[in-house]
Amino acid sequence: MDAQPVVAVLHAEAVPDRAWMAPVAEHATVRYTDAAGLADALDGADILFAYDFLTDALPAAWHAATSLKWIHVAAAGVDALMFPDLRDSDVVVTNSRGVFDGAIAEYVLAQILSFAKDIPESLRLQREHIWKHRESERIAGRSVLVVGTGPIGRAIARLLSAVGMTVRGSGRRPRDDDPDFGTVTTTADLPGALADADFVVVAAPLTEQTRHLFDARMFAAMKSQARFVNVGRGELVRTDDLVEALRSGAIAGAALDVLDVEPLPEDHLLWDMPNVSITPHNSGDFVGWRDALVDVFIDNFHRHRSGEPLRNVVDKKLGYVPGA
Repeated sequence: MDAQPVVAVLHAEAVPDRAWMAPVAEHATVRYTDAAGLADALDGADILFAYDFLTDALPAAWHAATSLKWIHVAAAGVDALMFPDLRDSDVVVTNSRGVFDGAIAEYVLAQILSFAKDIPESLRLQREHIWKHRESERIAGRSVLVVGTGPIGRAIARLLSAVGMTVRGSGRRPRDDDPDFGTVTTTADLPGALADADFVVVAAPLTEQTRHLFDARMFAAMKSQARFVNVGRGELVRTDDLVEALRSGAIAGAALDVLDVEPLPEDHLLWDMPNVSITPHNSGDFVGWRDALVDVFIDNFHRHRSGEPLRNVVDKKLGYVPGA
């Protein structure tokens, strides 16, 4: 009988529910560890379940990963783990693509509605007991550019289209017949696409090509009444350029679920800007999301045991699961 595989589970404060992990524990030796114990846990391990998807501990522990064959990341983005030794290795990387799509799409719609209906100002007036009649914007017929045409971007496009918004995409490959976006333009044509958008939603993966994609030039290309929503990665944006664009009126507002430094420092200018909404990287975190992440790993673990193809295999050179 073949020896049981060894699965190292890397966690931070939150630990996967061990009862939920039982289908793995039935067929593997499971080692739970935080970053400090990662090297010891990787010694002889065949599989790493990176439940702490923002960890930076793996490079320092990589010397112990001599038996490692597969890493599963409990997130859609894998940029935090893509260091050179892993990229150049034979270790397969999979992610949890699909878990957060619907929840993030709902978050984007909520932020767009909040801007259009000026919910923050209504709450302020309520706190001050002020009855003040105001008009609000309609979102039906307004234009949206979704930057990033993967599953999350597609879920966003479908939901916004369903409420009557006009949606286009920006991705790697141009096309005019996309089922979710209709028209997709490339990054090279991004400034022109930005000029036509009332709302710009960023859902792209973080790669060397997309890092700091949104800078002063891109914000200058946007309408002065446009709103910017980032649910991708904070490092897609030059934050100082965003602050200046908001301060100068180059754009009308921003909803930021991700920032280049998390948590955002208490004294950061963004906190007090009246046209900014900040959430703590939780746009996809619906009730039950942690167990849903474990379910994706369990499914792939059974596939691994039976020799079936794994789902959500990341192209380590690209930094994401290839697709549309």
